[in-house]
Formats: sequence, C-alpha cells, structure tokens
Amino acid sequence: MTQKLFVTTALPYANAGFHIGHMMEYIQADIWVRFQRMRGAQVNFVCADDAHGAPIMIAAERAGKTPQAFVAEIAAGRKQYLDGFHIGFDNWHSTDAPENHQLAREIYLALRKNELIDVRTIEQFFDPVKGMFLPDRYIKGECPNCGTKDQYGDNCENCGAVYLPTDLKHPYSALSGARPELRTSEHYFFRLSDPRCVEYLQNWTQDGKLQPEVANKVREWFALDEHGVIRLGDWDISRDAPYFGIEIPDAPGKYFYVWLDAPVGYLASLKNLFHKRGEDFEAYLADPQLRQVHFIGKDIVTFHTLFWPAMLHFSGRKVPDNVYVHGFITVGGDKMSKSRGTGISPLRYLELGLDAQWLRYYIAAKLNARVEDIDFNPEDFVARVNADLVGKYINIASRAAGFLTKRFDGRLAADVGVEGRALLDGLRAHGATVQQLYDEREFGKAVREIMLLADRVNEYVDQHKPWELAKRDDRRDALHDVCTVCIEAFRVLTIYLKPILPALAARVEAFLNVGPLDFADAQRALGSHRIGAYQHLMQRVDPDKLEALFEAPAAPATPAAAPGGEALAPQIGIDDFAKVDLRIAQIVVAEAVPGSSKLLKLTLDVGEGRHRTVFSGIKSAYTPEQLTGKFTVVVANLAPRNMKFGVSEGMVLAASHADEKQHPGLYVLEPWPGATPGLRVR
Repeated sequence: MTQKLFVTTALPYANAGFHIGHMMEYIQADIWVRFQRMRGAQVNFVCADDAHGAPIMIAAERAGKTPQAFVAEIAAGRKQYLDGFHIGFDNWHSTDAPENHQLAREIYLALRKNELIDVRTIEQFFDPVKGMFLPDRYIKGECPNCGTKDQYGDNCENCGAVYLPTDLKHPYSALSGARPELRTSEHYFFRLSDPRCVEYLQNWTQDGKLQPEVANKVREWFALDEHGVIRLGDWDISRDAPYFGIEIPDAPGKYFYVWLDAPVGYLASLKNLFHKRGEDFEAYLADPQLRQVHFIGKDIVTFHTLFWPAMLHFSGRKVPDNVYVHGFITVGGDKMSKSRGTGISPLRYLELGLDAQWLRYYIAAKLNARVEDIDFNPEDFVARVNADLVGKYINIASRAAGFLTKRFDGRLAADVGVEGRALLDGLRAHGATVQQLYDEREFGKAVREIMLLADRVNEYVDQHKPWELAKRDDRRDALHDVCTVCIEAFRVLTIYLKPILPALAARVEAFLNVGPLDFADAQRALGSHRIGAYQHLMQRVDPDKLEALFEAPAAPATPAAAPGGEALAPQIGIDDFAKVDLRIAQIVVAEAVPGSSKLLKLTLDVGEGRHRTVFSGIKSAYTPEQLTGKFTVVVANLAPRNMKFGVSEGMVLAASHADEKQHPGLYVLEPWPGATPGLRVR
C-alpha cells in the first residue's frame, strides 16, 4: 500500500530573512521527504510565513508600511533561499491568507461549542501613549531580583530571573518610553486544565508520537500537585486591538494570539495547495492511512505537544502522528552570535559561491534522531566534503568514466565478473539498512554507512588499477569489467545519497543517461548501457572562501571626496552602535542662553515622565520660536556635562558640512510625523 504523508516544518516568523537554523530544519525535513518519495510514498510537503502578532505590527509601523506590505516584502525574499539550498516544498503560503482566517475561526468555534473556552478579566500593562496593551517583551524596567536596568518584562538577561511584568521596578514602555498603566481587559482562554484535555494529552504525548527524550520532558508537565491532581495551566489565546491578526468571532476588538493561528497555517497551506490542484482537502485529511508529521525546533515543543494536538482533537480534526524535534546549530560549540562573528548567513553562503550541497551533506552527516545540537566546525566541514564526499564518492566516477568513453564508446559491459558482482551485490545488500536509517532520521549513520561502502569500492579500484590495465591490450576485457563495476557502484551510491544531494544526483542521472533514480533502481543492473561523457561533478571546498563566510562584509571604500567633506569614521560593530541610546524627544521649550552667542537651552520630553535640559550649539541656525514644539533625536545615555550655564543631560543630533565656512548650514534631525517621545532609534 502506498504511504501517504503530510509533512511540515515550523513556520518562520515573517519579520526577517532565514537564518541558518531555519535552513538546518528545512534541509532535515527535505531529505526525509525526498527519501520517502524515492521509495514510492505520496508526500505533500508545505510551509508558510507566520505573519501575525504585535512584533510584526510594530516593525511595519516603524518601516512606514502596512503589516500586509511588510510581510509581503519578507515573503518575496524566501524563494532565493529555498531554491538555493534545493528545498522542495510543494507549497508556501501565509497565515494571513483567507484559508487560515477561516480554519482558525472554525477550530475556535468548535472548541467553544465543546465548552473549552473561558472568558476572564485580567490585569495587564497598557501604554497610554501608544494606546495599546503591551506584550511582555515590550515592557522594560529594573529587574526585581538583581536591580539591573532595562530588562524585559518576563525575564532578566543578567541574572536569569523569571517574573511577571508587574514585578518590574520602574517599568516603562519599550515603544514610547511612557510609564505603563495597569488596566483590566477581558481575555479568552483555552481550558487545558479541563480533565478531558489533561487525560487526552497525557495519553497522546506518551504513545510513541514523540522522541523518548521529548516524551520524558513532557511527562514532567503532568506532575501531581499537593492534592494528587494533575493540573495544566489554561492558555490565554486572545489579544486586544490594536493587533495584527485574526479577529475572534463575536468578539469585536479581540484577536487570536499569534500562536493560536500560526500552526493552523500548516492546514491552510495544505488547503491552498489542494485548491490549486482541484483536490478534496477534507477527504484527504479524513483518510485513515494519512500520516501527519511535523519537524520543529526544541524551543517550540510546548505549542506543538500541548496546545496544537488539543486544539485539533477537541475541534474534531486529525492530530499529528509524529512531532520530530531537533536541536540548534552551533559554531565551534558556541551559540550563533553575529557580534562574535560566529553567525552563518545562508544568503552570504550562496553569494560567496559555496555549493549548497556541501552544507546539505555536512548537516546530514551531523544529524540524528535525537534532540541534540549540531556543531558547525569549519575545519571539519572542509575535511568531510573534500575527503569523503569528493575524495571517496565523486572520485569513483572520475577514475573510470574516461576509460569507458575512450576505449568502449561509453558502453558498459553486458555483465561483470564474479568479484565485481560480489562487490555490487554487497552494496545492494546494504540498501535496506540505508533506507531504515533515512526513515528513522539517522542521517549521520546513513552517511557513515554510505562512505564505508564507498571505501569498499575504492579498495576494489586500488586493487585492480584500471590505469595499469589500460596500458595493456591483452587486458581490455578486464578494464571494461572493472570500469563497469565502478560506474554501477557509483550509481548505487548516488541512489543512496540522492535525498541529501538532489542537484548532484540530477547531474549524475544526465551523465549516466538514466531517468530519475529511486531506491528500487539500486537492485537492478544497467547492463549493456551507454553513458555520456564525464564532466567534473563537484569541486572541493576552498578553505579561504569558507573563511570569508565568517568575516563581516567589507566596508565600502572611502571616496576621495567623501560626503559632507570628511571621511567616514572607522567601522564599528552592532554592539558598539547599540551602546548609544538614541531617543525621540520633543522640544517643550527652547530659550536663548544669556551671555552665549552659540547656545540654546532646550527643555526636552524624552518619554521618561520628567523633562531634561540640553544645551545645544545651534543658535546660529535656529531661533527659539522655530524649535519649540518640534520633535528631534537626542543621545539619551550621554553622561551629564557640567557647563558654565548649567548641566546638559544629553545631545541633540544635527548635521553639517565639515567645512562650515565654505558650506554653511546646520540641520537639526527631525523624525517623520507620528513619532512620540521616548521611541528608540535603532
């Protein structure tokens, strides 16, 4: 019976391009999907942009765009990554699409009908300037544990303490700088605490759908309380307007929390695909033979092992058959960090001309079925690609193809001798093991198995030395036999590696003059078959090119006549820039300073709940009347400076030419309309 698979990867948040962690997950899932198809499974492989939520709404506002336009711009850049790394999704969609709006509402209404939705009044912080309730990450203040300033509303980056936003000392809005107010609001909750949910999830998470270590971790969430009862916390699934998302039915001004509608995007993308094909979406999901599989990272296990299966089950829909969790990717044992130069940009990888299949192979060689981080080590990368992939595998074809083309018109021998047949039979006998390892996502073990088989072939070549046989006319048949064995072995190894190296396999298929290879082809000999002329299939890694991947892009050369009359300052890193706290400020009052021909005294509102005084040398360009009421940009964390006329608490930014005599003019920076005091300039 043909296996039917519905496979997804986690939806990337549509506020930026892909990072290397995305690519690792997509490569892992893509390899598994390609393997399943090679053995005859029918697979629908989909993903989508996670397009909703406050962060996207706020980012779009800062960019001067609608959320829809902002997301569309991000989505337009996805193809270059997916095509570049040979990721073969059948469909890529968006959670802001009509299908997702419809399905999310249908699921919610079914949960409500099943009496699993509660409405409660909660208290949370509200930004009076922005006119919105603040997500935890947009509230900052002093850590209640260690006193570190400018910490987020849910945890301290200095001491690691976890707390509620209301526990922060001196809280302020990260959006406007205003002191947030506690206000009440009605919120909607999914009742995970309901005994029906607890019982169902306890069974679902322990019946083999999860990896053992994930199931063990999830089991901890079902611990008995002091009363001997298992309790799960209810899930807040609503957010208040303004919010970019899906409005809750019959609840004006209330929207689904992004994590409710995000996984629904799996179904929405599939539904969109089926609509384009003219196929029955509901009938497909109702098929008892269908297996639904999710590939996700270890940071989103909660949503996919509690909320998502409960949402599906209690709304009467098919639940996942497997959730496969992977770890993170590190560099040199450390977490990715752009500031330390240990981040890997997938796009820069491609721009440098590095072969995408090198990375696919390297990641595959490191992956296993467990939830373990994998490390990108540049020296190891070069060794695995050059020594194993090129030196062992590619080398087999290059050592035999030329002799076949020159001596035998490219035609393979109709049959081979006993020794060669034994070698080929041995390679084919490992096919079941290789397939099992792929199926179990033990890609690293599969690669090691294949490379051991490649070692056998190279030992055969070294033993029979076709280059020596080619020197003797009386060994023509032996040469034909050995070279035929090499090409047949190369074909079998190509089949085994094809899920990992799809583009290379396509080139091999063209070279061998064969159709798309699948696993069944490994068991069949080509016989008297004519191959094409061999062309080099893969280059070795240039270590210098790889090293450039970890270098910051070169700064543009300073022009001879630099803009503004002066050369650009030395290059700095993002961490250096982040130390300068630039804030939007309103000039409440501007006054002349008695006794000074250069200074104006500015009273500023920087969104702190108090006013600052800044003395600025802009009197030659502006009158106090021109500045009062205007908005500008101030360096807010500059140390106070004692001046003759008082203390200056910051610096207002202005632009001018280096040669002020030849190019007079001073221009105070002014933000676009809509900016409010306290907004940080990033």
